[in-house]
Amino acid sequence: MKSKQNNERKTTTGGTIITVVLLIICILWILPTVGIFVTSFRTADAASSTGWWKFFSTLRDFSLDNYNQVLFGQRYNVGNMEGTKVIRGATMASAFLSSITVTIPAVIIPIFIAAAAAFGFAWLNFKGRNVLFAIIIALLVVPLQISLIPILKDYQKLGLNGSYLGIWLAHAGFGLPLATYMMFNYISSIPRSILESSFIDGASHFTTFIRLILPLSVPAIASFAIFQFIWVWNDMLVALVFLSGKQNFEVVTVRLMNMAGTRGTDWHLLTAGAFVSMILPLGVFLGLQKFFVKGLLAGSVKG
Repeated sequence: MKSKQNNERKTTTGGTIITVVLLIICILWILPTVGIFVTSFRTADAASSTGWWKFFSTLRDFSLDNYNQVLFGQRYNVGNMEGTKVIRGATMASAFLSSITVTIPAVIIPIFIAAAAAFGFAWLNFKGRNVLFAIIIALLVVPLQISLIPILKDYQKLGLNGSYLGIWLAHAGFGLPLATYMMFNYISSIPRSILESSFIDGASHFTTFIRLILPLSVPAIASFAIFQFIWVWNDMLVALVFLSGKQNFEVVTVRLMNMAGTRGTDWHLLTAGAFVSMILPLGVFLGLQKFFVKGLLAGSVKG
Protein backbone atom coordinates (compact mmCIF):
# COMPACT_ATOMS: atom_id res chain seq x y z
CA MET A 1 0.00 0.00 0.00
CA LYS A 2 2.81 2.38 0.94
CA SER A 3 4.68 1.44 -2.21
CA LYS A 4 1.65 2.34 -4.32
CA GLN A 5 1.27 5.68 -2.54
CA ASN A 6 4.97 6.41 -3.04
CA ASN A 7 4.68 5.64 -6.74
CA GLU A 8 1.65 7.91 -7.05
CA ARG A 9 3.49 10.67 -5.15
CA LYS A 10 6.52 10.30 -7.43
CA THR A 11 4.29 10.38 -10.50
CA THR A 12 2.54 13.53 -9.28
CA THR A 13 5.87 15.20 -8.40
CA GLY A 14 7.33 14.27 -11.79
CA GLY A 15 4.28 15.63 -13.59
CA THR A 16 4.48 18.88 -11.64
CA ILE A 17 8.18 19.31 -12.48
CA ILE A 18 7.53 18.67 -16.18
CA THR A 19 4.65 21.16 -16.17
CA VAL A 20 6.81 23.84 -14.53
CA VAL A 21 9.69 23.24 -16.96
CA LEU A 22 7.35 23.41 -19.97
CA LEU A 23 5.77 26.58 -18.59
CA ILE A 24 9.19 28.21 -18.22
CA ILE A 25 10.14 27.19 -21.76
CA CYS A 26 6.87 28.64 -23.12
CA ILE A 27 7.46 31.92 -21.29
CA LEU A 28 11.03 32.19 -22.57
CA TRP A 29 9.77 31.40 -26.07
CA ILE A 30 6.92 33.91 -26.01
CA LEU A 31 8.79 36.72 -24.23
CA PRO A 32 10.75 37.94 -27.33
CA THR A 33 7.51 37.99 -29.33
CA VAL A 34 5.87 40.10 -26.63
CA GLY A 35 8.85 42.46 -26.78
CA ILE A 36 8.55 42.81 -30.56
CA PHE A 37 4.81 43.40 -30.29
CA VAL A 38 5.23 46.10 -27.64
CA THR A 39 8.03 47.77 -29.61
CA SER A 40 5.79 47.98 -32.67
CA PHE A 41 3.66 50.52 -30.77
CA ARG A 42 6.57 52.65 -29.53
CA THR A 43 8.01 55.75 -31.12
CA ALA A 44 11.37 55.57 -32.86
CA ASP A 45 13.14 57.57 -30.13
CA ALA A 46 11.68 55.47 -27.31
CA ALA A 47 12.48 52.18 -29.06
CA SER A 48 16.13 53.17 -29.59
CA SER A 49 16.73 54.68 -26.14
CA THR A 50 15.00 52.37 -23.64
CA GLY A 51 14.04 48.72 -23.34
CA TRP A 52 10.60 47.56 -24.39
CA TRP A 53 9.66 46.72 -20.79
CA LYS A 54 9.77 50.46 -20.00
CA PHE A 55 6.61 50.77 -22.05
CA PHE A 56 4.52 49.52 -19.12
CA SER A 57 5.82 52.17 -16.73
CA THR A 58 4.64 54.97 -19.02
CA LEU A 59 2.26 54.90 -21.94
CA ARG A 60 3.30 58.29 -23.28
CA ASP A 61 5.39 56.78 -26.07
CA PHE A 62 2.45 54.76 -27.42
CA SER A 63 2.07 55.39 -31.15
CA LEU A 64 0.58 53.84 -34.28
CA ASP A 65 3.10 55.64 -36.48
CA ASN A 66 5.10 52.46 -37.16
CA TYR A 67 2.05 50.73 -38.60
CA ASN A 68 1.13 53.89 -40.49
CA GLN A 69 4.51 53.95 -42.23
CA VAL A 70 4.55 50.22 -42.89
CA LEU A 71 1.06 50.13 -44.42
CA PHE A 72 0.96 53.48 -46.22
CA GLY A 73 4.60 54.11 -47.07
CA GLN A 74 7.62 55.30 -45.16
CA ARG A 75 8.01 59.04 -44.77
CA TYR A 76 11.12 60.78 -46.09
CA ASN A 77 12.22 64.40 -45.62
CA VAL A 78 13.42 65.78 -48.96
CA GLY A 79 15.17 69.16 -49.04
CA ASN A 80 15.63 71.62 -51.89
CA MET A 81 16.22 75.34 -52.42
CA GLU A 82 12.70 76.15 -51.27
CA GLY A 83 12.87 74.10 -48.06
CA THR A 84 11.99 70.58 -47.05
CA LYS A 85 8.95 68.49 -47.69
CA VAL A 86 7.76 65.07 -46.64
CA ILE A 87 7.18 62.38 -49.27
CA ARG A 88 5.90 58.83 -48.97
CA GLY A 89 7.77 55.76 -50.11
CA ALA A 90 6.25 52.63 -51.63
CA THR A 91 3.33 51.15 -49.74
CA MET A 92 2.99 47.58 -48.50
CA ALA A 93 -0.05 47.00 -50.74
CA SER A 94 2.07 46.36 -53.84
CA ALA A 95 4.46 44.18 -51.81
CA PHE A 96 1.54 42.08 -50.56
CA LEU A 97 0.26 41.60 -54.11
CA SER A 98 3.74 40.66 -55.27
CA SER A 99 4.17 38.15 -52.41
CA ILE A 100 0.78 36.60 -53.19
CA THR A 101 1.69 36.41 -56.89
CA VAL A 102 4.91 34.62 -56.00
CA THR A 103 3.56 32.35 -53.25
CA ILE A 104 0.36 30.86 -54.66
CA PRO A 105 1.86 29.39 -57.88
CA ALA A 106 4.97 28.35 -55.93
CA VAL A 107 2.67 26.26 -53.70
CA ILE A 108 0.37 24.84 -56.39
CA ILE A 109 3.02 23.81 -58.94
CA PRO A 110 5.06 21.44 -56.70
CA ILE A 111 1.90 19.94 -55.18
CA PHE A 112 0.62 18.53 -58.47
CA ILE A 113 4.06 17.47 -59.72
CA ALA A 114 4.93 15.81 -56.40
CA ALA A 115 1.54 14.10 -56.12
CA ALA A 116 1.95 12.57 -59.59
CA ALA A 117 5.51 11.50 -58.80
CA ALA A 118 4.49 10.04 -55.43
CA PHE A 119 1.67 8.06 -57.07
CA GLY A 120 4.14 6.61 -59.55
CA PHE A 121 6.70 5.70 -56.88
CA ALA A 122 4.03 4.17 -54.62
CA TRP A 123 1.93 2.13 -57.05
CA LEU A 124 3.64 1.85 -60.44
CA ASN A 125 6.40 -0.62 -61.25
CA PHE A 126 9.13 0.69 -63.54
CA LYS A 127 12.85 0.19 -63.89
CA GLY A 128 15.00 2.34 -61.61
CA ARG A 129 12.13 3.35 -59.32
CA ASN A 130 14.06 2.82 -56.08
CA VAL A 131 17.15 4.59 -57.41
CA LEU A 132 15.16 7.64 -58.54
CA PHE A 133 13.32 7.83 -55.24
CA ALA A 134 16.61 7.62 -53.32
CA ILE A 135 17.99 10.49 -55.41
CA ILE A 136 14.92 12.62 -54.61
CA ILE A 137 15.31 11.92 -50.89
CA ALA A 138 19.02 12.79 -51.10
CA LEU A 139 18.10 16.20 -52.52
CA LEU A 140 16.50 17.05 -49.16
CA VAL A 141 19.96 17.55 -47.66
CA VAL A 142 21.34 19.70 -50.50
CA PRO A 143 21.78 23.29 -49.22
CA LEU A 144 19.69 25.85 -51.04
CA GLN A 145 22.53 28.37 -51.22
CA ILE A 146 24.85 26.28 -53.40
CA SER A 147 22.30 26.08 -56.22
CA LEU A 148 21.41 29.77 -56.50
CA ILE A 149 24.37 30.92 -58.62
CA PRO A 150 24.19 28.08 -61.21
CA ILE A 151 20.43 28.59 -61.58
CA LEU A 152 20.91 32.35 -61.88
CA LYS A 153 23.42 31.88 -64.72
CA ASP A 154 20.99 29.58 -66.54
CA TYR A 155 18.16 32.08 -66.01
CA GLN A 156 20.25 34.85 -67.54
CA LYS A 157 20.80 32.75 -70.65
CA LEU A 158 17.10 31.88 -70.88
CA GLY A 159 15.87 35.39 -70.06
CA LEU A 160 14.01 34.25 -66.93
CA ASN A 161 15.92 36.35 -64.41
CA GLY A 162 13.78 39.07 -62.85
CA SER A 163 10.50 37.38 -63.82
CA TYR A 164 7.76 35.69 -61.83
CA LEU A 165 8.14 32.53 -63.91
CA GLY A 166 11.76 32.23 -62.83
CA ILE A 167 11.03 32.47 -59.12
CA TRP A 168 8.03 30.12 -59.45
CA LEU A 169 10.26 27.45 -60.98
CA ALA A 170 12.96 28.05 -58.37
CA HIS A 171 10.62 27.69 -55.40
CA ALA A 172 8.90 24.71 -57.02
CA GLY A 173 12.24 22.97 -57.57
CA PHE A 174 13.42 23.61 -54.02
CA GLY A 175 10.13 22.32 -52.58
CA LEU A 176 9.67 19.22 -54.73
CA PRO A 177 11.85 16.77 -52.73
CA LEU A 178 9.98 17.43 -49.48
CA ALA A 179 6.61 17.44 -51.24
CA THR A 180 7.34 14.13 -52.97
CA TYR A 181 8.47 12.52 -49.73
CA MET A 182 5.40 13.68 -47.78
CA MET A 183 3.00 12.70 -50.55
CA PHE A 184 4.66 9.30 -51.00
CA ASN A 185 4.23 8.47 -47.31
CA TYR A 186 0.53 9.25 -47.51
CA ILE A 187 -0.30 7.73 -50.90
CA SER A 188 1.55 4.50 -50.13
CA SER A 189 -0.65 4.07 -47.02
CA ILE A 190 -3.86 4.02 -49.10
CA PRO A 191 -5.30 0.46 -49.15
CA ARG A 192 -4.43 -1.35 -52.36
CA SER A 193 -7.97 -2.74 -52.59
CA ILE A 194 -9.29 0.77 -53.34
CA LEU A 195 -6.99 1.14 -56.34
CA GLU A 196 -7.70 -2.39 -57.55
CA SER A 197 -11.43 -1.67 -57.45
CA SER A 198 -10.83 1.39 -59.57
CA PHE A 199 -8.80 -0.55 -62.12
CA ILE A 200 -11.43 -3.32 -62.26
CA ASP A 201 -14.04 -0.69 -63.13
CA GLY A 202 -11.93 0.26 -66.12
CA ALA A 203 -10.31 3.45 -64.82
CA SER A 204 -6.93 4.39 -66.20
CA HIS A 205 -3.98 5.45 -64.06
CA PHE A 206 -4.68 9.09 -64.89
CA THR A 207 -8.36 8.82 -63.95
CA THR A 208 -7.48 7.00 -60.73
CA PHE A 209 -4.99 9.70 -59.86
CA ILE A 210 -7.34 12.62 -60.55
CA ARG A 211 -10.58 11.22 -59.13
CA LEU A 212 -9.28 8.99 -56.35
CA ILE A 213 -5.74 9.74 -55.21
CA LEU A 214 -5.95 13.53 -55.10
CA PRO A 215 -9.21 13.69 -53.07
CA LEU A 216 -7.88 11.09 -50.61
CA SER A 217 -4.57 12.96 -50.28
CA VAL A 218 -6.04 16.26 -49.08
CA PRO A 219 -4.45 15.99 -45.58
CA ALA A 220 -0.96 15.48 -47.02
CA ILE A 221 -1.51 18.24 -49.59
CA ALA A 222 -2.67 20.63 -46.87
CA SER A 223 0.33 19.82 -44.68
CA PHE A 224 2.80 20.54 -47.44
CA ALA A 225 0.85 23.63 -48.53
CA ILE A 226 1.29 25.09 -45.03
CA PHE A 227 5.04 24.42 -45.03
CA GLN A 228 5.55 25.74 -48.56
CA PHE A 229 3.34 28.79 -48.13
CA ILE A 230 5.07 29.92 -44.94
CA TRP A 231 8.53 29.23 -46.36
CA VAL A 232 7.93 31.09 -49.62
CA TRP A 233 6.09 33.96 -47.93
CA ASN A 234 8.92 34.52 -45.43
CA ASP A 235 11.69 33.98 -47.97
CA MET A 236 14.00 36.87 -48.76
CA LEU A 237 17.11 35.20 -50.19
CA VAL A 238 15.50 33.66 -53.27
CA ALA A 239 13.47 36.81 -53.92
CA LEU A 240 16.60 38.98 -53.72
CA VAL A 241 18.48 36.73 -56.13
CA PHE A 242 15.81 36.23 -58.79
CA LEU A 243 13.71 39.41 -58.48
CA SER A 244 16.42 41.93 -57.59
CA GLY A 245 16.44 45.37 -59.16
CA LYS A 246 12.70 45.62 -59.83
CA GLN A 247 10.75 47.65 -57.28
CA ASN A 248 7.38 46.56 -58.70
CA PHE A 249 8.31 42.93 -57.94
CA GLU A 250 9.47 43.52 -54.35
CA VAL A 251 7.94 41.01 -51.95
CA VAL A 252 7.00 41.78 -48.35
CA THR A 253 10.33 40.69 -46.84
CA VAL A 254 12.40 42.75 -49.29
CA ARG A 255 10.19 45.80 -48.83
CA LEU A 256 10.59 45.59 -45.04
CA MET A 257 14.36 45.26 -45.42
CA ASN A 258 14.42 48.42 -47.54
CA MET A 259 12.29 50.22 -44.97
CA ALA A 260 14.75 49.35 -42.22
CA GLY A 261 17.58 50.87 -44.27
CA THR A 262 20.98 49.49 -45.17
CA ARG A 263 22.32 50.48 -41.73
CA GLY A 264 19.25 49.33 -39.83
CA THR A 265 18.52 52.80 -38.48
CA ASP A 266 14.76 52.31 -38.85
CA TRP A 267 14.68 48.83 -37.37
CA HIS A 268 11.64 49.76 -35.28
CA LEU A 269 9.57 49.55 -38.47
CA LEU A 270 10.45 45.85 -38.71
CA THR A 271 8.57 45.17 -35.49
CA ALA A 272 5.34 46.51 -36.96
CA GLY A 273 6.05 44.92 -40.34
CA ALA A 274 6.58 41.54 -38.70
CA PHE A 275 3.01 41.45 -37.37
CA VAL A 276 1.55 42.89 -40.57
CA SER A 277 3.30 40.29 -42.72
CA MET A 278 2.24 37.35 -40.53
CA ILE A 279 -1.51 37.94 -40.92
CA LEU A 280 -1.91 35.95 -44.14
CA PRO A 281 0.34 32.97 -43.20
CA LEU A 282 -1.43 32.73 -39.85
CA GLY A 283 -4.79 32.67 -41.62
CA VAL A 284 -3.58 29.89 -43.93
CA PHE A 285 -2.34 27.83 -41.00
CA LEU A 286 -5.56 28.24 -39.00
CA GLY A 287 -7.63 27.39 -42.07
CA LEU A 288 -5.72 24.16 -42.78
CA GLN A 289 -4.71 23.13 -39.26
CA LYS A 290 -7.25 20.29 -39.05
CA PHE A 291 -5.33 18.51 -41.81
CA PHE A 292 -1.88 19.41 -40.49
CA VAL A 293 -1.22 16.69 -37.91
CA LYS A 294 -3.07 14.04 -39.93
CA GLY A 295 -0.91 14.76 -42.96
CA LEU A 296 2.34 14.76 -40.95
CA LEU A 297 1.53 11.38 -39.39
CA ALA A 298 0.56 9.84 -42.72
CA GLY A 299 2.30 6.54 -43.32
CA SER A 300 3.75 6.38 -39.78
CA VAL A 301 1.49 3.45 -38.86
CA LYS A 302 1.16 0.48 -41.14
CA GLY A 303 -1.23 -2.42 -41.04
